[in-house]
Amino acid sequence: MAEILLLHHLQGRTEGIRALADALGAGGHTVHVPDLFDGELPASLEEGSALTKRIGGDVLDERADRIAADLRPDLVYAGVSWGAAIAQRLAQTRPGARAALLYEACLPVTGEWAIGPWPDGVAVQVHGMERDAFFGLEGDVDAARELVSIVGPERGDLFVYPGDRHLFTDSSLPSYDAEATALVVSRSRDLLDRLG
Repeated sequence: MAEILLLHHLQGRTEGIRALADALGAGGHTVHVPDLFDGELPASLEEGSALTKRIGGDVLDERADRIAADLRPDLVYAGVSWGAAIAQRLAQTRPGARAALLYEACLPVTGEWAIGPWPDGVAVQVHGMERDAFFGLEGDVDAARELVSIVGPERGDLFVYPGDRHLFTDSSLPSYDAEATALVVSRSRDLLDRLG
C-alpha cells in the first residue's frame, strides 16, 4: 500500500481536506494530512495568502520538509492548490518519491519558474477545471501538459474537468463539485493501486 503526504490549500486543513484524505485512503493506503497553518482556517484565498506572508514562505517550506523527513522516503506527495506546489517541490527534490498527485495547480518543469527536472520513474497525475482562473486560465494547465509529456503516457496523466471552480475537491467549501471530486478520487486511487 502507498503512503501519501497530502498538503492543504490556502484555507488550511479544512474538514473537506480531511474528507479527501479519507477517500484517498479508503483502499488501505496511509494518508498523512499535516496542518501547516497550526489550526488557522482562513475564510478566503486572500486571507490565506496574507497568512502565508505573515508566517513566511521559508518557515512553511521548513515545516513541510520536516514533516516529510519524519516519514519514509518512498512517499506519494499530494496537494491541493497551494499545497500542490509544495507537493510538487517535494516530489522533485526529495529522493525516493514514488508519485505526485497535483490537484488544481502545477508548476512548470522548464523555464524561469521551474524547480528543476522531473525525476526519472516518478509518476504524476494533475487534476483541474478547464476554466478555473487559477488553473485552466493562468498557465498551470500548460505546465501540466508539458510535465505529462515529459513523464510519458505510462506514468503521467492530466485530467481536465468541465467548470470554473477552484478548490472543487474540498467538500467543506461552496466551490465543491461532488461529481468531479468522485472522478478525481477514483483516478487517484487507480494510480495508487498500480503503485502497489
